[in-house]
Amino acid sequence: MDKSEIKERVKRHSKQLYDMKREIHKGIIGQDKVIDSVLKCLVCNGHALLEGVPGLAKTLFITLLSRTVEGAKFQRIQFTPDLLPSDITGTTVYEEKKGFYTVKGPI
Repeated sequence: MDKSEIKERVKRHSKQLYDMKREIHKGIIGQDKVIDSVLKCLVCNGHALLEGVPGLAKTLFITLLSRTVEGAKFQRIQFTPDLLPSDITGTTVYEEKKGFYTVKGPI
């Protein structure tokens, strides 16, 4: 890959990130630092954990972000002290009439 190809890719991806940020700002005012940090995580193929008191628009932000990412599907996991692995991955359930069947979790 030569220098001009790299510049073109950077330009294209920069525009995509700008468009994503603009779309998110249609629903959220402020929170630039959080939005930039999460977009950096996406670019780097990383992970982000959003923490904060209720009312900071964390769920709204991620919902809006998922709408800007092609093929993304939004599912929320509420982390509580009694959260079990099966709450996230799913589990096998038995019912007398149906027998065993799998209930999928959000992941």
